[in-house]
Amino acid sequence: MATVEPEKQAQREGTLDQSAGAKGKLVEFTWWMKKQGYAEQTILGRTQILKVLTDRGASLLDPESVKAVIAEMKDWCDGRKANAVNAYNCFLKMHGGKWDRPRYKEEEKLPWIPLENEVNDLIAGCSLSVSCFLRVLTEGALRPGEAWRLKWTDVDYEKGTITLNRPEKHSRSRQFKISAKLATVLGSLQRTRNAHTEKVFNYCSTSSLRRCFERQRKRIAYRTGNPRLLRISFRTLRHWKATMEYHRTKDILHVMNVLGHKRIENTLKYTHLIDVEDDKYVSRVAQNTGEACALVDAGFEYVAGQYNDGGMIFRKRT
Repeated sequence: MATVEPEKQAQREGTLDQSAGAKGKLVEFTWWMKKQGYAEQTILGRTQILKVLTDRGASLLDPESVKAVIAEMKDWCDGRKANAVNAYNCFLKMHGGKWDRPRYKEEEKLPWIPLENEVNDLIAGCSLSVSCFLRVLTEGALRPGEAWRLKWTDVDYEKGTITLNRPEKHSRSRQFKISAKLATVLGSLQRTRNAHTEKVFNYCSTSSLRRCFERQRKRIAYRTGNPRLLRISFRTLRHWKATMEYHRTKDILHVMNVLGHKRIENTLKYTHLIDVEDDKYVSRVAQNTGEACALVDAGFEYVAGQYNDGGMIFRKRT
């Protein structure tokens, strides 16, 4: 039988004890934030950041150690480092500790906006549940956590609406109309998989749902030969919806309500993301109510009508 040298054995046991101690502190931190009323996504994000720091060798009881590890994270931008500082500051608050906070400032960046056909290709290529989740994000401009917490009681098929009563980041509760396509997909999802569940999306967390989505996104990007699809995230779809709504209506207050923002400063960034003058449109003419409804479901917007020939003009950005 192989034997382990005493020094190596002691070193290994010390490493295991340190790992177990860090894990216990993170569990304690998670429970403390829950008792303090922090949002679920905030708790998850801050706990994950501290776990990364401990995995990289930081001691949570030594501020200088944490500061050094954050500084050495070359793959983190200043915004990510600022989030790490906020997370550790919250940890010290739990213990009544203080430290000399390093100075990192979150960079103001405009979100990247994909083309409409790229969003459609991605949604069409995903599985039923993931595709349904992406459609909810797109049509309602929801945050991932908001969509993940939706319950079947929030869906009203008769009125064609979804009501969001559990918003994140202290946003406003809101209700939005859903397309006939989304209503159909929701109905299929409810019948085939989630008929006996309270929640619409039966995933244990947004992280597990995101991992599933990323696997499918990679496959679709390879199949379509479009690497730009790899840049589309859950958050991208919220930005895409807000941008399209502003350039459709030119009403910033409308976009503010769609996003649930309480401060218009958070909404103003969407007013200059794309150049409307360079946009190209494809037009269609509807001769009756049925054709008009079909065009609306396909993403076309009403422009004008009626004309002498009885038609109504619709357009869609290409």
